[in-house]
Parts: sequence; structure tokens; C-alpha cells
Amino acid sequence: MPPFLAYDDKNPASSTRTPLVLVHGHPFDRTMWAPQIAAFSAGRRVIAPDLRGYGASPVTPGTVPLSRHARDVVELLDFLEVDTFALAGLSMGGQIAMECYDRLGDRVRGLVLADTFPDPETPEGRKGRTALAARLLAEGMHGYADEVLERMVAPDADPQVKAHVHRMMTATSPEGAAAALRGRAERPDYRPLLARVSVPALVVVGADDTFTPVADAEAMHALLPDSALHVSKGAAHMPNLERPEEFNEVLGRFLARVDGTPIAPTAPDSRA
Repeated sequence: MPPFLAYDDKNPASSTRTPLVLVHGHPFDRTMWAPQIAAFSAGRRVIAPDLRGYGASPVTPGTVPLSRHARDVVELLDFLEVDTFALAGLSMGGQIAMECYDRLGDRVRGLVLADTFPDPETPEGRKGRTALAARLLAEGMHGYADEVLERMVAPDADPQVKAHVHRMMTATSPEGAAAALRGRAERPDYRPLLARVSVPALVVVGADDTFTPVADAEAMHALLPDSALHVSKGAAHMPNLERPEEFNEVLGRFLARVDGTPIAPTAPDSRA
């Protein structure tokens, strides 16, 4: 049976380095990782899915919680027979990466959290996400995309990057985006999870990110037992596209460390 998610699977025959799994944010698709796919697929397997409701993946109306997105990713990796891997997510994708780690931490060799945060939603945030979901269903994606473009990327970002980001947002299904917004409003608190992450982690954030400011990244860095923090100057919410060479250099150093890290025995589940 084919997987539910559309995806890219680059260099699947590579077996000498840890595979890299890339989880996109909202309201984007897997093409947001184009600079990373191009840079890293020459030397390792790189997998980038379109999340449920985004890109070429099917839309599920209603509410799609982060746990459903995580199950989709896990099912895809099982289908592709990917055992261990490094997992990277940006924004909502970072929260899905946290959810994935909670489900299969013994398979995750390294965790990359970019421009995201682990806190549960506030009552005000739940109202805001619910209202935005209703707006997207009523109006479509174009007005929202116009409003937030220069928060997603810095105002002086490369015009081609701006066009790419705007194109991803406007191509997203309003039904898919609304379902994810409702689901994200119900997310749990991932801070206790971060405190027990047993693999190397990398936290990246744009210095000018107003959605997930540097203070959020610093708080995650402090929670993670073994993490590095990188702040990308001049970037907003998408440093992987705004500063791709810098992002790739930092990610490359991290992946080299992950490749050289022995697999530790699985620890007993502390929640048992």
C-alpha cells in the first residue's frame, strides 16, 4: 500500500551516513527545504514529506493534531524502511519533530529544531488559531500570505526567496491549513520531553524572527541536555531559505557529529 504522504526521497541507496528527514512548517510544503536537499543529498539519504493537507499530500478537513502529522511521518519512514535518522523540523515542523521523538526516540540520532517552540498553546493563542482557520476558509490564502510574508522572511530577503515563500503559502489548501491550525491549538507541552532528549540537538533561529523569537530558542537550548544554539543574523522565520549557505554549514557540522556518535543502548521509558 503506498504511503499517505507525498515525499522526496533523495539518494536512497546511500548507507554510509545517517539519513536526514526534513519536516516543513506552516503553511509551506517540502520545497522549503530545496537548499538543504540539494546540499546534503549528494552524500546521504534525504527524505522530505509534504505534511497532510500541504503540497501534494491529501487534505483532511476538520482538525489534524500534531500527533496525526507525527504518525504520518513515522508511517512513511516505516514504509521506506528507514531505521535510524537525523530529524529536522522548522516552526510547526519542529513541534512535529518533537512529537516524533516522543514516539520513537531510539530511532532518532540527532534532533534539529529551527524557529519553533515547545510550549503549549495559551487560551488567547487557541482563539487566535481558531479565528485564523475560519478566516482562511472564508477568504483563501492570498490575503494572509500578503500580510505575513515579511515576517516569514526579512523585508530585505532575496526577491526569489520571497517569491518562493509567497508561492508556497498561496498554493496551500485553505482546508488543510485550517485543519492544522485547529490541531496545533490543542498541542501538549513539549518542555518535559526536551529535558529528557538523549541525543545531540541543534537549535537554530533567525535573529529577526517575530513568530518564534530568539528568547524561545534560548529557552529550548537550556532545556535540552546536549544542544548547540545558532542565531542567524539578518534572517527572520526561515533561515534555511534566507541564509541557506550559513544554515547548511551549521547543519553540516551537526550531521558530521551525528554520523560519528555511537548508538547508545535504549534507556528504559521514564514514564512507565
